[in-house]
Amino acid sequence: MTRPGDLIAIPPEAGELGAVFAGAGHELHLVGGTVRDALMGRADQDVDLDFATDARPEAVLAAVGPLAKATWTTGIEFGTVGAQIGGRMCEITTFRADRYDRVSRNPAVAYGDSLVEDLRRRDFTMNAMALSVTGDRVFSDPFGGLADLARGVLRTPGTPEESFADDPLRMLRAARFAATLGVTVAPEVQAAMTAMAAQLGRITAERVQAELAKLLLAAAPRRGLELLVDTGLAQVVLPELPALRMAADEHGQHKDVYAHTLQVLEQAIDLETAAGEPADLTLRWAALLHDVGKPATRDFGPGGRVTFHHHEVVGARLARKRLKELRCSKQLVDDVGQLVFLHLRFYGYRAGEWTDSAVRRYVVDAGPLLPRLHRLVRSDCTTRNRRKAAALAAAYDTLEARIAALRAQEELDAIRPDLDGNEIMALLGIAPGRLVGQAYQHLLALRMEHGPLGHDRAAEELSRWYAENQQR
Repeated sequence: MTRPGDLIAIPPEAGELGAVFAGAGHELHLVGGTVRDALMGRADQDVDLDFATDARPEAVLAAVGPLAKATWTTGIEFGTVGAQIGGRMCEITTFRADRYDRVSRNPAVAYGDSLVEDLRRRDFTMNAMALSVTGDRVFSDPFGGLADLARGVLRTPGTPEESFADDPLRMLRAARFAATLGVTVAPEVQAAMTAMAAQLGRITAERVQAELAKLLLAAAPRRGLELLVDTGLAQVVLPELPALRMAADEHGQHKDVYAHTLQVLEQAIDLETAAGEPADLTLRWAALLHDVGKPATRDFGPGGRVTFHHHEVVGARLARKRLKELRCSKQLVDDVGQLVFLHLRFYGYRAGEWTDSAVRRYVVDAGPLLPRLHRLVRSDCTTRNRRKAAALAAAYDTLEARIAALRAQEELDAIRPDLDGNEIMALLGIAPGRLVGQAYQHLLALRMEHGPLGHDRAAEELSRWYAENQQR
């Protein structure tokens, strides 16, 4: 008869550690995601390994010292010792029996002597399973995690109220697991998430941001996002998302902008998948936030027609503000903000009426974000009208073809004026200063409008501009 523990392949690094701890007379159990994923039939992801042990931190350090390439003790006050074993990072934590202060979320660290009590304080039952790696391969599942895993249900070892009071971030993690593992949240867990949503406000922005990023990078983030909105958690950490639940879009169609946004996100993910590329956090944030300016710009015209004029401008500002508050990197804030700002510009392009200058401006303004902008714009078409969808796709195909043709003729990705600053100063006989910058911008505008001018024509245009400028 196959036992659950037989289904779990013990990583070599875990086996090495297990032998060392067994020799020292201590328990060592593999816990957390590695156990869960193995029972789900998911291949070893070569991620960090988590262990629980009865050994106190000092004894852990003594045991792993001869085996580890490196050790670290940044978490030793919480009973955790880190070690690099082979090519894997391992975290070994002494059995805990903590109680949380329910304000800062910091635990009052108390070591325990029982694996069961240690597992009881973990977030969900499917993460509260353990496998001994000291030779006996004993599988421990005191809270029915394997059965919950088989049913695809997310439950907590104790009451969800106690679990979420200890660490409210677990509510956000529940949504992440719904997105990454495809599990359904148990009714009592969802009820507790709804009742305790405000508690998420005491979690640091950095921790919230990390969980949201993991959720967005999941295979099916829509499930997790809908759970956040349905429970009220999104109102605390991402209020722009539930605010999108409106009645009509700018085309006068009664379409929920919230549902449209989730569909755009899914279509962006489909484009990633079709290209065989990894999940793109920047694109996914841009898809999620591309229409957040609509609630603030909604207006009703004749016949009940709804408009959202300049929502891309307002949306870019709101997107940057939200991502800054989540402590995202400056690069992510800037890139997502620019994508949101540019996502609507294509709709001024229909049957190819853009001039070459407008195409150049589109490319230059997008810069290195152009491939992402292509995907965002294509994903933004969610109409059920097949003829209209086909027309929009064809128009964008034409735009991309024009970009490719211009790129073949010109260095679109590095458009500069035909004269640099030194040449401008030499031709005009002026010193560095504001006038040089103004001349540079004038030549850049001409380059955008007419394409490459060549040195001689650029010098003529510069002289003409300077003469006119001096007369003012």
